[in-house]
Amino acid sequence: MTDKRIFTFDTDESETLSSRRNFLKQMAYGSMLALSGVSLAEAKSTHIKSAHLSHSAPHGARSHTVLAGHTSAHKSAGHAAHKAFDGHHSAHNGHSHSVVERHPESRMLANNRSMGHKTLAIQNPHTGDNVQVTYFENGRYVSGALNEISHLCRDHHTGDVYPVDPALLDQLFELKQNLGVNKPFHLVCGYRSPFTNAMLRSQSHAVAKNSLHMQGRAVDIRIEGLDTRVISNAAIAMQRGGVGFYHRDNFVHLDSGDIRSWLS
Repeated sequence: MTDKRIFTFDTDESETLSSRRNFLKQMAYGSMLALSGVSLAEAKSTHIKSAHLSHSAPHGARSHTVLAGHTSAHKSAGHAAHKAFDGHHSAHNGHSHSVVERHPESRMLANNRSMGHKTLAIQNPHTGDNVQVTYFENGRYVSGALNEISHLCRDHHTGDVYPVDPALLDQLFELKQNLGVNKPFHLVCGYRSPFTNAMLRSQSHAVAKNSLHMQGRAVDIRIEGLDTRVISNAAIAMQRGGVGFYHRDNFVHLDSGDIRSWLS
């Protein structure tokens, strides 16, 4: 009787402990449900899988593997996104780079680079100076030649020298090619100092107050044996800078300013 009572007591106690364990499990599942929003069945399944994995491998190592895999996947996704962004950015930059290449100034630079060399011959009847120099070669302007041309184009009234705009020289070179002549340009007027410009302006309404001659960006020229109207028409057709036809004084004005033309 005593043994039976002990056995009964042990059985009841075992059942009580089992019931308490089940209750605690239910509480755990309920907590998981509240925190993660998953169903009770899913919570149980997660608990069972975790218990199974804890028997098959050290819990710490498994957790590390799972976390590492997640981090690796995250990094891979981030890397792919970064590459995609870089690709888009490169394409965008490429597109921007192609727009810049279509800019007229870029085309002019490309034409300059493709041109082997550029030579000009200019005579200054006021000083008796003349030059025939290659001012552009091997993809760049030749500083010594530019200095020679600037000196030839100096203000003959004051002797002042000012750097000539290379873009203006390119206009002269293109004009020479379009006309198909190798004769030198005769320089009627090159650089003007502010003093000379003011003096000439007092004598003629045709002289601009802020003339581009004072910036080394304008020249007045003739070509011996060639009608100045022909020169003017060829210069206007180039659509580069300003062109003035001074038929009474028999010269053509060229400048590297805005595209425009006039008759005086």
